[in-house]
Amino acid sequence: MFKVAVLLPVYKKDNPQFFTTTVASLLSQSYKDFTIFLGVDGPIEGELDTMVKDYDQNSKFCVCRFTKNRGLACVLNDLIAEAVKQGFVYFARMDADDVCVNTRLEKQLIFLQNHPEVDVVGGKIEEIDENGNRNGKTVFYPLFHDACKKYFRYRDPLAHPATFFRKRYFDKAKGYRNEYRKNQDTMLWFDGFMNGCIFANLDETVLLFRVTDDFYKNRRNGFKRAKKMLKDRFMINKSLHYDWSAYLFSFLMFIMTLTPPFLKKFLYRIR
Repeated sequence: MFKVAVLLPVYKKDNPQFFTTTVASLLSQSYKDFTIFLGVDGPIEGELDTMVKDYDQNSKFCVCRFTKNRGLACVLNDLIAEAVKQGFVYFARMDADDVCVNTRLEKQLIFLQNHPEVDVVGGKIEEIDENGNRNGKTVFYPLFHDACKKYFRYRDPLAHPATFFRKRYFDKAKGYRNEYRKNQDTMLWFDGFMNGCIFANLDETVLLFRVTDDFYKNRRNGFKRAKKMLKDRFMINKSLHYDWSAYLFSFLMFIMTLTPPFLKKFLYRIR
């Protein structure tokens, strides 16, 4: 059996009901040899804090509390470091409001065992609403490395909360960039491509991805963030030698980042 570390950050604004569903989907996995590394990003209180205290008494969890809210990248790097100290070499990502398909860990681990050259594997995701109902949208990702790299001209080649890594991915890419509070996943993929990591996706759904109204609101953070994203994207395009279409798409995404939430929702649904 191969031990898997599930990296699950949580912070004060996470919904306790969604979080309960997330944890339940992990505890019902067909593959059982895993530990949930629960990273608490800053102070939490109320129902969420009570839940974390209960999980801290469960042997399936390793709870790491951090006194300050530092952002996802910092928490994930610290969770990875703690898991490595405990001897883990496989890592699955999870967010505190999504739902795992119950065979996800098993199938992603089997894939990596059968494809020793691959460093990270994702899969399809299906969207669900506030009530956990599917909205009919499935997001597909390229299956093989070359297609993933080509796809990265326009969009991320993996759904971050649906990913399953070997430790060597983080060794090659040097982990997440702590300075990124947003788009830390995009930069992780960039660092992976630049350092010889091999990407893949399963041709099946591994995660139910929760999309609420806040999902669209959180993607409108003003001109400063949009400008930073555009600058990063131009840097990625140049470094990976993408053609002019990548620059055009980057500019269109810059415009989309500045649009009001109601229009962003429409554009997201038709993309």
